[in-house]
Amino acid sequence: MTPERSTNGLHFFEDSPTPERLAQLVEGTVFAGGVRYFSSIASTSLAAMQAGQEGAPSGSVWLADEQTAGKGRAGHQWHSPAGTGLYLSALLRPRLAPSEVIILSLAAGLSVVRAVREVTSLEADLRWPNDVLFGDKKFCGILTEMNSEATRVRYVAVGMGLNVHQESFPADIAEIATSLRIESDREFDRAELAGAILRALDEEHRALEADPIAARQSILRRFEAHSSYCRAAEVWVEEDGGYEGTTRGLDERGFLRVETAAGMKTVLSGGVRKR
Repeated sequence: MTPERSTNGLHFFEDSPTPERLAQLVEGTVFAGGVRYFSSIASTSLAAMQAGQEGAPSGSVWLADEQTAGKGRAGHQWHSPAGTGLYLSALLRPRLAPSEVIILSLAAGLSVVRAVREVTSLEADLRWPNDVLFGDKKFCGILTEMNSEATRVRYVAVGMGLNVHQESFPADIAEIATSLRIESDREFDRAELAGAILRALDEEHRALEADPIAARQSILRRFEAHSSYCRAAEVWVEEDGGYEGTTRGLDERGFLRVETAAGMKTVLSGGVRKR
């Protein structure tokens, strides 16, 4: 881990994703000039949602070296120790209906896979709808939250937590969690990773705004191609009391289809695990 320093009351590390370090890395994107950095924060996603309610513009970003109440899917807490991970939430105001927001979660997963490949040369796997893995272990979680009316989205906070420098994890998650450091035996610059993720997410967002139909089809096709979970995987689904089946790809909206003994089912929100 890079050494900690203190300047003007802010504690940070050599690779902290500060606005100064990210300025050139996100130049020309919707996120240019919108980065906010905190040495410690309760939750970047909570901050983004609150700022969205107050009128913060699309392209605002919250980054932190530490989260004291990091949020994961289904109310779970995200392990967020200081200086070891990348904790990021991006505020967007897409032209989407509430039922279409899942496409942003899939696009965020693709953005992480692309950025990790670019910075580390590691190839990650996508678990529908919002986990990024190496093998059976998770190193990145994505949480997409929105504020909407009946027919349109007001704003979306796309939150990402990446395990970067961790060499070990608490006992309760040690069997299911990993990090870029563990997978590669190397350290990587968190600001460089943040810049690569935001550049990739900017491209996905611009494509969705320019041609939603074509961009959605591209995202679905690429997500399936980068996920060992989407087709012909024997899975257990944590929904409707739990059931098992074989995955049969994504539907036109981005939801996972699973063939069960009782027929084809569409997974709307449940977690999916390989059997």
